Parts: sequence; C-alpha cells; structure tokens
Amino acid sequence: MSAHEIAPEPADPFLWLEEIDGSAARDWAAERTAETEAAFAGDTRTALETRLTGILQDPDRLVVPSRHGDLMYDLWRDAENPRGLWRRTSRASFAGGTPTWEVLLDIDALGREEGTAWAFAGAAHGPAGTGRALVRLSPDGGDAAVVREFDLETRRFVDDTPFTLDAEKTMIAWVDRDTLLVATALHGGGVTDSGYPISARAWRRGEPLEDAPPIVTGVASDVGVFTHVDHTGGTATPMVVVAHDFFHSESWVWDGGEPSLLAVPQDANVDVHGELVTVRTTTPWQIGDTTHPSGTLLIGPLETVTEGDGSGLRVAFAPNDTAVLETWTWTRTRLVLTILDRVQSRLVSLDPDTLLGTDIDLGLGDADLFSANIATVDDEEDDELWVVARGFLTPPTLLVIEPGKDARVVDRSRATFDSSGLVAEQHWATSADGTRVPYFEVGPRERSGALPVLMNGYGGFEHALTPEYPTIVGPAWLEEGRVYVVANIRGGGEFGPEWHLAALRENRHRAYEDFAAVARDLVARDVSTPDRIACHGRSNGGLLVGNMLTQYPDDFGAIVCGVPLLDMRRYTRLSAGASWIAEYGDPDDPAEWEFVKTFSPYHLIEPGRRYPASLTYAAASDDRVGPVQARKMAARMADETDAEVHYLEPIEGGHSGAIDAASTAALHATIHAFLNRTVARAD
Repeated sequence: MSAHEIAPEPADPFLWLEEIDGSAARDWAAERTAETEAAFAGDTRTALETRLTGILQDPDRLVVPSRHGDLMYDLWRDAENPRGLWRRTSRASFAGGTPTWEVLLDIDALGREEGTAWAFAGAAHGPAGTGRALVRLSPDGGDAAVVREFDLETRRFVDDTPFTLDAEKTMIAWVDRDTLLVATALHGGGVTDSGYPISARAWRRGEPLEDAPPIVTGVASDVGVFTHVDHTGGTATPMVVVAHDFFHSESWVWDGGEPSLLAVPQDANVDVHGELVTVRTTTPWQIGDTTHPSGTLLIGPLETVTEGDGSGLRVAFAPNDTAVLETWTWTRTRLVLTILDRVQSRLVSLDPDTLLGTDIDLGLGDADLFSANIATVDDEEDDELWVVARGFLTPPTLLVIEPGKDARVVDRSRATFDSSGLVAEQHWATSADGTRVPYFEVGPRERSGALPVLMNGYGGFEHALTPEYPTIVGPAWLEEGRVYVVANIRGGGEFGPEWHLAALRENRHRAYEDFAAVARDLVARDVSTPDRIACHGRSNGGLLVGNMLTQYPDDFGAIVCGVPLLDMRRYTRLSAGASWIAEYGDPDDPAEWEFVKTFSPYHLIEPGRRYPASLTYAAASDDRVGPVQARKMAARMADETDAEVHYLEPIEGGHSGAIDAASTAALHATIHAFLNRTVARAD
C-alpha cells in the first residue's frame, strides 16, 4: 500500500441505509419514525404541538419584510396557507403600521394546480425599473429549486421568452432586464464533486443557455461557482466567485470582456459596492510595510485590487480583545458595521470617505442580553435601515432608522412565553487547554436544587451564536422553570476568524472540549447535574452533540441530534459533503483520517459502554447533508448498545428538517416530549 492510499474500510453493515430512496432504507426510516411518534404521543405532547402551531401561525406575529424600492415583500404562512402567500405592500403603509397587502403568488394554490407541493425558496428581484423577479420553488424543501421569471406588474409568470430553469442548485443574478449571470449544472453547465455549479455564464433572453459561453470555470475539486451583480449607481458590476474550498476563493469582476481577478488573499471576504471594494481579512495580510491582522475590514477603490496590489485600501475596522466584526452592510452612501462585543451586537454607521463612525442607538437598554441585525436595505435607493433587535427575554422588535433620525419602532413580536422571574446572564467556563469560553444562561432568578438544562451549540464555519429570542424553547422549556444555555465554543465566529481557526481540522477537539467544559461548569456552579443536562445541535451542531454522545456520555442525560454529520469517514461522498473538507479534513488522505477519525461519532461507538438517551432526526429531502448519516448512527446505536435510541425522518423539509409551521411544531413537540421523559422526568 502506498503512502497515499488509505486502508480498506471495515465492512459497514448499515451501508444499505445510504440508499436515500431505496425501498428498504425508506421502510426502515418510516418504521423508526412511526415508533418514535408512538412513543411520545400523548395529551401533553399534543397540547404543546397545538400551542407551538398557534405561536408560529399567530396572525399578529412580527413581519420582517424585504425592501425593493417603495415596496415591501413578505412570505406569509398561516393555517389556511401553510406553504405561504408571496405578497407586497407599500413602504409608507408598512412603516406607518397599516399595511394593505397585495398577493402576488399563492404557493398552495400553485401546488394544487400543478400537482407539486411547492415550497417558496426566495425571489431575486431585477434591477430597479425592470418589474421582474426570478422566483425559486423547491419541490420538497431541499436546496435544489426550479427558477421561473415573474412579472411583478401583471402578477403572473412570464410566458413570452421567459427565463426558466428546472430543479437544480442554481446561482442566478440579474445583469439587466434581458441578461442573467447564471451558474447551473443544467444544459451542460456541470457540477463539482460537492454538487454545485462548476461554471458561470451570461444568459441572454431568447438564446439557449447551452449556447452561452462560460465566463469563469472551476475544477471538479472546487466547492462551486457562485454569482452576484452589484447595481450601485445604476451600473451593473457582475462578479463570479470560484470557491476552492469553504474558506478559499477567487473573486472575478466581469465587464463583458475578459474577467478581472481581484488581487486579494484567497481566504479574505470581498464585497463590491459601485466603485468601492471592502475586504475582510481571515489571516494577516501584508500590504507593503503594513500587516493587517485577521478580522480587519479594509476599504478602497475597486481599481486598487483590479489594477493594483491593494495598497490603496484603508482600515475601516480593526478588532480588539473583545470586539470583532460580524458582518457589514452597504446602504447607498454609508457602510454599516455589525460588531460583536463580548458576543453582543452593536451597530456603527461609517462614512466611507472619512471612515468616521457613529454608533446607532437602538434604545434597547441593559435589562437583557441583545443582538441586532440589518433586516433589509435598498442600497440602490437611500440610507434607510431596517433593523431587527432581540434578546433572550425580549421578543424581536423591528425598527426603522432614517438618516439623521433616531431609531423608530415599527412593530414588536408578541411574547410567546411568560418571562417573569427569568434572568439572562453571561458566564465563562475554562476549557481543557485553559481557554476561557463564554456561554449564555437563561433561567429562573430564584433557584433551589439542580435544574434540568438544555444546551445549544454549533462551533463551526465561523458562525456565531448570539442572543436570540427563544420562540419555541421559551414556552416548551423555560416556562417550566428550567435552564437554557447557549455555548459560544471555538470553531464559531464569536471572537472573529481566530476563534474559528482555533478549532479547525486537526484542532477540532477544542470545540468539543469547550462544550463539555460548559456542561461541567454548570455542574460546578450547582446549576444542574449530568443526568439532568441535555444538548441539542443541528447540522455541524449535530456533529457536535454526536461527539458529546460518544466522547462525553457521562456529562449528559440526553442528546438531540438534528440533520447531522456523523460518519466522517464517508461524509465527503454524501450529498454536499466534499465542500466541507477545509473545515474537517479529508478522510481519504491517510494522514488526515488519523485526526478526522477522532471526531467521527459513527466510528466512536463502543459496544457495552453506557450512553445517554438520544433522539436523532433528519429529512429524506435534505440535499445538503442528507439523512443517511443520521440513519446509520441510529441503527448502529440501537444494534450495538443498550442505549435508548429514537429516530425521526419526515419526507419533506430539506436541511431545515421541517417545511411549514405545523411540521415545525410537531418536530419540536416530539423533541420536548423526549426531553421531558429523560432529563426533566422528575419535574
């Protein structure tokens, strides 16, 4: 065997469950799902499901629209319209609190008419004045969607030489009314090993897509090719991004001739706004005699990186020990920074010429822990900001901020649970290597004895977990006098790129040590005991809790594992798994498998070892992670251990795991029935 060959895999008795649509695998999933639903049926679960459905379908719930010119757009779901009504109203009436909605497309009616239960997957609006949008419709809630051109004036799909595409993972952006920048596998476009488009083309109305020559083409080992068009100042600037892996890419600007490669580090994040470019560093970038540390935001003329080496860029934001840049948003003339300071949000509005900034006062006070995000802007129109702010005990609030004016509340979400007597706090645990790890804790102000705890975490892809109103966890868990914890472990973005890089690949164990350290800190502080602590994670968070199940079973009483990665030996061969090699490592490289196997829950199961009860769920239609790793994990746990194992797999829902309010409520009612029977059984 050569140094580049990996040892043959041991026989996997559950390999047949990888046949997503195989009859035997589907039957197994259906049987396990029925068993789980029967196990947790009952009046208490039904009552919670009814309550959660009512919350998610509340006719007075907060609407957070998207703005396009003087119109606000929204997808509204309720009991009569579970798939939704795509609708719009005037900006003035919405801002005034008296919107009159005009229905553009009834998704349920369309599904009945066409015999496909469509799920609305978004709309790409054409440039100002075109009156068109590209509507995306998923047949099952997965990432693959059809694309259809929609006339916003007639409220009908275009039938005269329309832009249409069949279901695929397609990336589209408008150049002008009659030209799209398209990356798709269809009509000869091809895909990468990760299942994403491998090339981008300019598609002109009326011409066959296969006749459009590629502008930029990647290679099979790339994650994919992605498209974007900036329309600042009424001028289209098409961009093509070739993602080599999840964190390294090349950005190209196309003016109709040969594309120009931007001279920036491949691990930087790049954004174009008219004649300006912003670049956020991931690792230090030396320009001339100056080294810009990771997490720095630079700004300057676009020509600085199309014709030069970046020497014309200036520092718009530099991180410090507690404050990092989460994201940035352009309005027409301002650059708005969302900064995380000790994992809480603040917004700063910058003048891109002077780089002088002004803190935006959202009027939140200090009675809670808060986060805020820019909900929508129209950077072609003006500098108006629409912001959503929320806290663990503060329902989401929609504010509008007009230039030169204080933030004004437009609407507030109704509270979904009784928060009286609860308190939200930030605490710190010490991980195995001495690193201090913050976590948010929400629970009763007055306590006695060990309480049931539900922990949540993610720890990957530089995604930060910030204060979020617990719309479902509140009524299902907190209102019962229990404790909810959000762990800000390494691998996430809570403290910028370095916090993420600290738990990458061979250092993945740090994320899991961090999470376990938080669980143990809860015990040390007498908040709870291990048998009363549960954790719930989804996707990469599912991998996290899968490692809690297999590596730290004595620290938890129950595990809820959603749409997870679990078989890290085969993850690159399943669904979009190849796109995450930069995060986890390549199991087909023998040297990298040596560390990858140390956090592959499927391979860490030990027959005869004691494991906490687990509930794993996935969706048959998930075309990002897929259901097969969840299936195999549940099957092996049930076959080789004495642990309590439950499994759920709805057909629809995609990577979200649920496709509408009713299915979301049903899923979470089952999860909390499981938690009530395990870690909260003595309540």
